[in-house]
Amino acid sequence: MNDVSNVNNNPLSDYSIANKTKEEPKSNELGQSAFLELMITQMENQDPLSPQENTEFIAQLAQFSSVEALDKLNNNFDSFTNNFMANQALQASTLVGRSVTVPAEQTYLQANDLVTTSVEIPSSTSSVNMNIYSESGALVEQIPLGSQPAGEMVVRWDGLNAELNGELLDWQSSAEEGVPPGLYRFEVTAQLDGESTQLDTAVSANVNSVTVGTNGGLVLNLAGIGAVDIGSVKQFNE
Repeated sequence: MNDVSNVNNNPLSDYSIANKTKEEPKSNELGQSAFLELMITQMENQDPLSPQENTEFIAQLAQFSSVEALDKLNNNFDSFTNNFMANQALQASTLVGRSVTVPAEQTYLQANDLVTTSVEIPSSTSSVNMNIYSESGALVEQIPLGSQPAGEMVVRWDGLNAELNGELLDWQSSAEEGVPPGLYRFEVTAQLDGESTQLDTAVSANVNSVTVGTNGGLVLNLAGIGAVDIGSVKQFNE
């Protein structure tokens, strides 16, 4: 009987991953060791009648080290920036479904919810009024707010009743069950220096989603308003 003890019982062993020689990844970067080799070659081939001084080589090496360190710093900073933006977007995503107040005139009244409208009155006034318009532009509500001192005034409206600076007004919607949910525009006017003046308004809106803008800033997509930079938010509502 022939001796087969030396025969390889696993014909696939030659193709085993363990037997493969892993190729080193190639890089186009000029490493420090490669730079030193180039510098030594330069020294060996320099003109013996006009040799370069050691200070020149030291200056070249220092310059190379500075560039290499700066490149690594830039890469680390880019990584930090990307991680920071991702973390910021993750935190901002918790705002989805919540209400924020931003400078705007129109917003969406959700069912069983309310809209907060705030204005800054520059000086005391004898008369302030709020007009509410439908999406088609029709005037649907007029709310007299009376005389007001200078400062911030906040009106909360649910489509049926209204509240001024935390107190319920003796006013109710002309619609028996209140106006339906929908997109509404809010106009606040005050008598200032004998003239009816429209004031800048800020309204509440629900956050539908959060996106990262082209400049890396966070953008809130608000119901009835659209895209608003997070830096424009005046208040995060409960």
